[in-house]
Amino acid sequence: MSALRARARTLAAHLRDVRAVARKLPDALVLLDRDERMRWANPAAARLLDVVWPRDRGLQAFARFGGSALAAWLRIDAPDIDDVDSPVESGVRLQLSLLPYGEHRLLIARDISRISRLEQVRRDFVANVSHELRTPLTVIHGYLELLDPEDVPTLAPVLNEMRIQSQRMRQIVEDLLELSRLEMQQRLPEECVEMAPLLRTLRTEAEALSHGRHRIVLADEADIDLLGSPNDLHSAFSNLVSNAVRYTPDGGVITIAWRRTDAGAQYAVTDTGHGIPAEHLSRLTERFYRVSSSRSRASGGTGLGLSIVKHVLNLHESDLRIDSELGKGSTFSCEFPASRLLERSVGE
Repeated sequence: MSALRARARTLAAHLRDVRAVARKLPDALVLLDRDERMRWANPAAARLLDVVWPRDRGLQAFARFGGSALAAWLRIDAPDIDDVDSPVESGVRLQLSLLPYGEHRLLIARDISRISRLEQVRRDFVANVSHELRTPLTVIHGYLELLDPEDVPTLAPVLNEMRIQSQRMRQIVEDLLELSRLEMQQRLPEECVEMAPLLRTLRTEAEALSHGRHRIVLADEADIDLLGSPNDLHSAFSNLVSNAVRYTPDGGVITIAWRRTDAGAQYAVTDTGHGIPAEHLSRLTERFYRVSSSRSRASGGTGLGLSIVKHVLNLHESDLRIDSELGKGSTFSCEFPASRLLERSVGE
């Protein structure tokens, strides 16, 4: 019996230590049982979630949080979510996580208000600077177009390079503005995106960009359409096609495929290019990230295309998957859930 009492005292001491540490944490911790009833909470939960222990012990979380975004998130049992309004104060932004804890679950809420404000400042800065740069770059490019290299043959190489770089700068500004627009949107228009004509357009664009240097293959195997924004999906799909054309050597094959999967449907662009080293794959969607700076600039890319693709897919509740093998080529796949699919009408 003395051994059991000693063990009980040790466990009680450990529990006191754990609770003492939890009380000092700036993150809100709420312990939920299998019926989503609150069993315990630390002091930060009162500040961030208005959950006070022991006052709220035994209350169901859904009822406690009412019709807030937090309650809706708990109901659907979704993964972690960022940037949600605190039920205590609308100006406070939270990052939410729900972790298994034995037979219980631990709700963790972190105050990310400062990070959200800094991110908003960054977005505003990029958008404002891009807007300010657009006009002077347009003027410079316009004057360069008026200059005829044949009038000053000795300056012809310089003028041509100035035109190329001016156009590249304009494209970077346009892509930055596009990214800013996507970042500020919570959702995109939801219309029927007819995939058959879109795929034909993408093949035509690829052939025009290739100038006969590649073989373009179209495989429309899904016989299904998408729910989403036609313009934004066209932009994302076109980015993947243009990348494949730019980075595939002459004589290569580029395949544009639309097929069903077990989880929904997949739009994929496969090339027979050089391939991408594995250590670069996880960073390809970062802004201005380049595997090879010299080759990317020579191809005319801005380093923003895959960032745009990722943002468009996020707004369509979809994912970008990248598979590549050195010397064999790459496949960029847009994975769409079943909720985004629409059966084609008879006769299409």
